[in-house]
Amino acid sequence: MRRFARTLTTVALVATVIAGTAGWASGDAQEAVTGAPLGTAGWRAAGLPDPQRMSPAEIARYFAGLDPVRKRELARTHPGVVGNLDGAPLELRYEANARSTRGVFGGARVLAHDPRGRGQVALVYGDLARAEHVAVIVPGSDIDAGHVRPLADMATALRRATGDRTAVVAWAGYTTPVGVGLDAATGRLAEAGADRLTRFVDGLAAVGAAEPSLFCHSYGSVVCGLAAHGLKAKDLVVLGSPGMRAENVAELGTSARVWAAKDPTDWIDRVPNVEFAGLGHGADPSDPAFGARRIPADDSTGHGGYFAPGTTSLRTFAAIAEGDVR
Repeated sequence: MRRFARTLTTVALVATVIAGTAGWASGDAQEAVTGAPLGTAGWRAAGLPDPQRMSPAEIARYFAGLDPVRKRELARTHPGVVGNLDGAPLELRYEANARSTRGVFGGARVLAHDPRGRGQVALVYGDLARAEHVAVIVPGSDIDAGHVRPLADMATALRRATGDRTAVVAWAGYTTPVGVGLDAATGRLAEAGADRLTRFVDGLAAVGAAEPSLFCHSYGSVVCGLAAHGLKAKDLVVLGSPGMRAENVAELGTSARVWAAKDPTDWIDRVPNVEFAGLGHGADPSDPAFGARRIPADDSTGHGGYFAPGTTSLRTFAAIAEGDVR
């Protein structure tokens, strides 16, 4: 009887999340963009190796066997593929994406750009090839190629906080929920995003970039939680998290250090940390019982204030990215 009562309570809490009375609003259902890069059919028709059948490491080896003229030719004739091919040389991807974006994303180099759906993009601040430290920021709802400014602001704030020593990637490389309705309460988009994030990070390793620290905001922390077991990362930092689809750090299956931040004014704290019938994302990573290292965030404000200049959370993020905290 007690177990039945707990189940009814869980159902009621999840219904509260979906209804919006815990601070969540309605959102439109999204179809995840997955699969091979745009233009792959033409790439295959030209007799080039199928990117869906190659790992990022294999792609890196393929490009290593080409002469510079051939590489440039591929970037020119197949920019949609080369620009989004994890494992391809960084400079070649920048060159390919410069052709398709034509300066739209000023102040950053474009490591990936997929115009399908609402659009996906990965923006690089700093020298990703030579930086001793790399950070990747994974956003939550409402971020896409047309609405990337909040994510870009997080990336530039983090880079400045490290004294411009850390290369920072603003990774809007998956289909995010719109608003915080049913899509944001389920793991469907996060599962597709986790696959893309894992391959993206594998691509960084394949071209010799430093092992990154990942900073995962809001629904982005669900993506990072589902990807955790396969990510080549030194840190997983979650902020404003509704849960990581795990009950504790051990369930994530990662060797990375796991950190969590949640400020007392963040509305996400009013969302029940439950998971039932595919709804909700489980335990609160900032709860001591989860086992993550706690990041102070008492001077941050709201759900989007963790990267605000001068905050303890931003200073701690910078120290983590730089490897200055143990």
